[in-house]
Amino acid sequence: NSTGAINPRSFRGRFSEVKLLPAPTGTDAQTAPSFTLPRPALLLLSNSTREYLTGWLSTRAIPAIYILAIAVGVPANCYVLLSLSAKFRALSAAILYCSLAVSDILLLFTLALNAHYHLNGNHWVFGDTACRVATACFYGNLYCSAYTLACISMKRYVAVVHPFLYKSVPKRSRTAWTSLAIWVVFAIAMTPDLMVQQSYHLLQLGIVTCHDVLPLDMDVYQLLVHYKLVLTCLGFLLPLLVTTVCYACVVWQLGKSHHDWSLYIKASTLVFFIFILCFGPSNCIHFLHYVKLYTSGEENFYAYFNVAVCLCCLHCCLDPFFFLLMSRTTGSKIYFMNRKGKMLSVST
Repeated sequence: NSTGAINPRSFRGRFSEVKLLPAPTGTDAQTAPSFTLPRPALLLLSNSTREYLTGWLSTRAIPAIYILAIAVGVPANCYVLLSLSAKFRALSAAILYCSLAVSDILLLFTLALNAHYHLNGNHWVFGDTACRVATACFYGNLYCSAYTLACISMKRYVAVVHPFLYKSVPKRSRTAWTSLAIWVVFAIAMTPDLMVQQSYHLLQLGIVTCHDVLPLDMDVYQLLVHYKLVLTCLGFLLPLLVTTVCYACVVWQLGKSHHDWSLYIKASTLVFFIFILCFGPSNCIHFLHYVKLYTSGEENFYAYFNVAVCLCCLHCCLDPFFFLLMSRTTGSKIYFMNRKGKMLSVST
């Protein structure tokens, strides 16, 4: 069962040898069934794929989590946008929080399509174009959220550890350009998902899957897999490293202060654990999925990856509470004295 190359972040399938018959005419057209076989069609290569696509995990449990995330996340993120609308030009942090809220809302709208797909027995009815857009938006907004959280941690790091530098730089303009750069970079990075077909008809089950089953032997998917593997590492490991270093330095710097910063330290620690909890399992299992595909050709880790992605999507519900938690410490000021004896206050 082993293969010579890494396979897609999906179950494996191969093209069917079944050829479509010409449409019936005359009296045969009245008695012919209305079902027509979409082109192209795939054959499943393992029973584990069939069990996942027809089991309660993908058709009940996963969409239930998606619906819960939508019910909590949409009103919570809309509240954040309304709360920050008046402060958008006054506070540089408001730009990052608004960018994070918009990214979460777009991801939640994508989850609505995915929830319908799973509740419908993993049968995609919106067409291949919608499948491509939904796939690109899903993963693109996950990476945007991770990098926006990393930028928030960097902003707090500079404010606490390098206050004189923070005081001198134009914060609003740089924050706005940084947020725009994140959106542009990941919009371009998701272009390959928009260029290849993501939905295929499965002969054994009579359904059309979206991104779950992809052909095995096509070179374009092999190239896409290597690209997505690099993108996953950069989309998770880099912001994880930045967030870890920034919050560790912030907590260490505040721990040396004579003031009581216990609330801020607890809030920063909680934000870091939320990042690890939401983004860690899905990316680690995703990496193990690739390792198993490369070493033995087994694809059973893909089901675990989809479950972990549900946990990853819950950050859309936690981000607004993260905003409320961190906003309680925003009014606090740290006072520093430079070499000339001049006092400097920096809002955290």
